[in-house]
Amino acid sequence: MFLILLCVSIITFSMMHLVPGDAAEIIAEKKYGEEATAQTVERVRKELGLDRPVFSQYFYWLSGILRGDFGDSFRTGRPVLHEIMARLPATAMLALAAMLVSLAIAIPVGVVSAVKQYSWIDSISMAGAMLGVSMPNFWLGLLLIMAFSLHFKWFPVYGYESLKHLVLPAVTLGTGIAAVTARLTRSSILEVLKQDYIRTAHAKGLAERTVINKHALKNALIPVTTVVGLQFGSLLEGAVVTEVVFAWPGMGRLLVDSIFARDFPVIQGCVFVIAIIYVLVNMLVDLSYAWLDPKIRYEAK
Repeated sequence: MFLILLCVSIITFSMMHLVPGDAAEIIAEKKYGEEATAQTVERVRKELGLDRPVFSQYFYWLSGILRGDFGDSFRTGRPVLHEIMARLPATAMLALAAMLVSLAIAIPVGVVSAVKQYSWIDSISMAGAMLGVSMPNFWLGLLLIMAFSLHFKWFPVYGYESLKHLVLPAVTLGTGIAAVTARLTRSSILEVLKQDYIRTAHAKGLAERTVINKHALKNALIPVTTVVGLQFGSLLEGAVVTEVVFAWPGMGRLLVDSIFARDFPVIQGCVFVIAIIYVLVNMLVDLSYAWLDPKIRYEAK
């Protein structure tokens, strides 16, 4: 985990300094307007520490992170950690809601498609999954706004005040991931149904629902759980576009605004926090294997 986060910090910091444009000049123009002279730009550069060597800036930033100090925003002057923590709950709520939407669609569709293999239900479900994988989030979001906000007026176009504001962004994010998860669930169920213990369960006269729910589904969820953990990270990434479309006040919108403003500390802080969440979720996924499959144990040899 620490090695991955260290690599993320190096790559993120390096990419920020490879972006075209002078951050000090952009910030000086935003702060002082067109009257920003060369002396003003140099003063801003010195105030922000951008006049130091890149390696010095990196180690200064990294040492601050180890102390829980992500630096101050170039744009607002507020601590980066405060900026992120003010937006993180909205992004976490959106990601969790989208994951619930995804699982509520994917698991039943995948199971039914596997049990009814090669039927019209299977064909329609997999065609829908292919459509969901191929459809960009921003386009689906705009379609949902046109249909359910502007035409039917069931849900608000943007905002963060109530659960109604959460529905359309969560569906936008969750459907694409549901498509992938449904296809994987179907494949995993089909693989498990070929095992000997499933034939034994059928031979004992157990009902089809009992065989699927009690014997097949739990074992089939092991690869699905792995992918769901990886997809949670992609939810945080996909939330960047979705939050902009729905004006959702989360980390994604903060990240986009910071990129346009060349606010390096906020960009680096957002990416680093997303990486931390991603790594922690995948660690929890690894630990969940022991619950899903009793044969798996994490023991010191």
